[in-house]
Amino acid sequence: MVVPDYRGGGIVNLMTTLALACGGDAGAYPPLEALPAEGLARARNLLLLVIDGLGYEYLAQRWPASTLARNVGARITSVFPSTTASAITTTMTGAAPQQHALTGWHMYFRELDAVAVVVQFRTRSDGRSLAALGAQPAALFDHTPFFDRIALPAHVVSPQRIIDSEFNVAHCGGARRHGYNTLAQFFEAIAALIADGEGRKFIYAYFPELDTLAHRHGAASPHVADEFHAFDRAFARFLERARGTGTAIIATADHGLIDSPRERLIELDDHPALAETLALPLCGERRVAYCYVHPHQRARFEAYVAERLSHCAMLSRSDSLIAQGYFGLGEPHPRLAERIGNYTLVMKDDYTIKDWLPQEKRHAQIGVHGGMSTEEMYVPLIVMHV
Repeated sequence: MVVPDYRGGGIVNLMTTLALACGGDAGAYPPLEALPAEGLARARNLLLLVIDGLGYEYLAQRWPASTLARNVGARITSVFPSTTASAITTTMTGAAPQQHALTGWHMYFRELDAVAVVVQFRTRSDGRSLAALGAQPAALFDHTPFFDRIALPAHVVSPQRIIDSEFNVAHCGGARRHGYNTLAQFFEAIAALIADGEGRKFIYAYFPELDTLAHRHGAASPHVADEFHAFDRAFARFLERARGTGTAIIATADHGLIDSPRERLIELDDHPALAETLALPLCGERRVAYCYVHPHQRARFEAYVAERLSHCAMLSRSDSLIAQGYFGLGEPHPRLAERIGNYTLVMKDDYTIKDWLPQEKRHAQIGVHGGMSTEEMYVPLIVMHV
């Protein structure tokens, strides 16, 4: 299992480097050892491409001749858990989960007494907007956006379907937002910003389609391969178009992926005795599940996991993961502990775990992430000056 590197080898450190290169606040984490800020500080434009789900191992092993792979300078780690909700929040704040306290796709917010799909700003139980429960994005996402910590004008390029979402608006801060619908529009929007002659700027561009297709079809599927090739070709064309603009291009990912077959899914329907010990639905991810256990059931819970699930899951007290630095360094967010339950199940090998609420539509998910495997945790660092 790979523990995230927060001391100079992870995406949170990359954001420190970029903050320094943009004349901003370095924050609490050291810069990335593999990327000095000095070289970036001379660039006219700084472009961060975040390619959701593009793991280092996937890129290096499957597509070594691609334009992206040929320009990899290093591999760095994601955060814990290695999932979009936590890692994208890190790239949009420059803080680790230890401080931003967004800990997975499903999260229990004690202040709302609700389990939520955090990036969609809605309840898991019935899909209501969290605003209906009195939640305000600024209060729920109580961290400073990266774009408000830097001295340069900032722009965010993100899919049109999420550009004005509560999560995105809260995390973009004062950055200008630019939506797109197609791959061609993605690079066109970036190229237009680079061509704008109004001084230095920072551009954050997010592309989620590889991850979306991998969940549905698998990371090893032809669907993902076709999308990767299309992106790589478009990226190569974009490089030619951007030459001579004085742009520093940094490309990375929020996490990698593995494929998990149906027979490796542990469903709580098949473990009613375990489900009886839980006070809330499972939170977090299929690969990292936070368990809220009734106080009088903790011994029973521990015994059941040891007897029935030890082959597929590593059980830890959640507070011990904070103490060991899984979520980050330094003082934790005051609500971090209550957002990760009493226990955490980190799934081994290619196992996943899932419960289903009565109204949830059951669906397969082949490509998964959140865990601590090499494939999930390592992402590429690509740096180019054009």
